[in-house]
Amino acid sequence: MWRVIVHCSADSWRIYAKDFNAIVAKYGAKSLSSKKMKEDERRIMEFQIENVDEAESFQDECMLLEGFTAQFEAL
Repeated sequence: MWRVIVHCSADSWRIYAKDFNAIVAKYGAKSLSSKKMKEDERRIMEFQIENVDEAESFQDECMLLEGFTAQFEAL
């Protein structure tokens, strides 16, 4: 199993939330946590994905959205 950690700014979230949620649905990523920071409203989200190839692809697709960064690690 793999954990994918995604960060995005508040502005990026407002613009790309729908696109991001479509990516999450495409990969069937299970949400582990989601935090909205009080000071600047940026978001930090963690997802679980079973397959390493899918985790890498999920990460790559997230980073195609402007203002999103992602990394994955073994659970």
